[in-house]
Amino acid sequence: MQITFLGATREVTGSCTLIKCGQYRILVDCGLYQGSREYERQNADPFPFDPTRIDAVVLSHAHIDHSGRIPLLVKRGFTGPVYTHHATKDLCEIMLVDSGFLAEREAAWENRKRKHRDEPVEPLYTRDDAMDAHQQFEGLAYAKPVEILPGITVTLRDAGHILGSAIVDLHLNDGKKEKRIVFSGDLGHTGDPILRNPAQVRDADLVVMESTYGDRLHRDWQETWQEVGDILKDSESRRGNILIPAFTVGRTQELLLMFKLHFEEWGLDNWQVFLDSPMATKATKIYEKHWRLENRQIRSLGGNGPVFSLPNLHIAESVDDSMGINRIRSGAIIIAGSGMCTGGRIRHHLRYNISRAGNQILVVGFQARGTTGRMLVDGARTINLFGDSHNVNATVHTVGGLSAHADHQGLIDWYNHFADQPPVQLVHGEEDAMEVLKAALERRFQADVAIADYHQTLRL
Repeated sequence: MQITFLGATREVTGSCTLIKCGQYRILVDCGLYQGSREYERQNADPFPFDPTRIDAVVLSHAHIDHSGRIPLLVKRGFTGPVYTHHATKDLCEIMLVDSGFLAEREAAWENRKRKHRDEPVEPLYTRDDAMDAHQQFEGLAYAKPVEILPGITVTLRDAGHILGSAIVDLHLNDGKKEKRIVFSGDLGHTGDPILRNPAQVRDADLVVMESTYGDRLHRDWQETWQEVGDILKDSESRRGNILIPAFTVGRTQELLLMFKLHFEEWGLDNWQVFLDSPMATKATKIYEKHWRLENRQIRSLGGNGPVFSLPNLHIAESVDDSMGINRIRSGAIIIAGSGMCTGGRIRHHLRYNISRAGNQILVVGFQARGTTGRMLVDGARTINLFGDSHNVNATVHTVGGLSAHADHQGLIDWYNHFADQPPVQLVHGEEDAMEVLKAALERRFQADVAIADYHQTLRL
């Protein structure tokens, strides 16, 4: 019985962990690496295991850094089931197909550049590959133990990060001993306006814990929304455009909800609001479908028509719709993916808006190293878009309190519910954040805390 860490080790993308229990092998997550082009090229590397020998995958949630290599896993020979929450299954149907589309488009672009070479670039996987992989998904409910293989039982618990996100509670029995491993997945930010708080877990032999914000505290929710409102009200006098790069699942829905609840207070009737992300539009419908999973406030709204509607919300479905937005010089709030500005329609809107001083950019999510979003947060004065350099004259605001991840204190509070201070392996964090969280857990709980390394194997 052993565990091997194969992704999100001293970094925040590419989540993947291999569990061996007797004759069986399962993966917890199988995500894409995201960031610079050089970094993302790792996605095409051979898996550090034989995909045909994996018996099952347990997926914590739909974000691509956790789910995005599952179609590639299937393409390379995995034939088993993918167990995940029902809502995650629904979200992955759109997110993985979109990921396949982006891979196809990237390959086509590369082939146009190298048209005189003999070997064409193949996409990592295609939309058809993603749809084929989705046929292997099996939906589970929260808090219901399911034996997925002889001696291996999984219980999903609400992680409060995005819709359907799960803490993965694994009970392992190889006939000689029993062990319980709890994977935090990505833990949510307590007090989220849509989702429930992360579930508490009491018992574990090992906790595999994320550490994205292990060194930072978020602003209070009320202060955060006050900050957003102040930016919007101040922007009205400038009459430029406001660009919001937003993750299509989670952040977009939070923004739409809070725009609805503060519509008059924030003067939103003076703006045109554009949602320019076909995938975010589909994801929002899934949020409305699964409204019973959400917190009490949203459940009370769920029976009274669309929760995320606005009287001045415009949905950009087609490319022509998206291009038309860029003819607007002022008065537009544009919500578009991707959340880290690494792709998607937001890059087109940045190209047309970032050099104009009256415009503003609201960064409302974590930005990994090497991404355009991180460059903006770090104060870059120029950025490269579609091969051209653009001066950053727009005002950049970083609204850190909107994170969908637990902060330093939230992570400590979640661990505090475990009895007997089980050992911890930290994953999914940049090294500085991991070191701060490690020291805090050791100091407060005298816990045995380690930072997982790539390809490190622990015997259980």
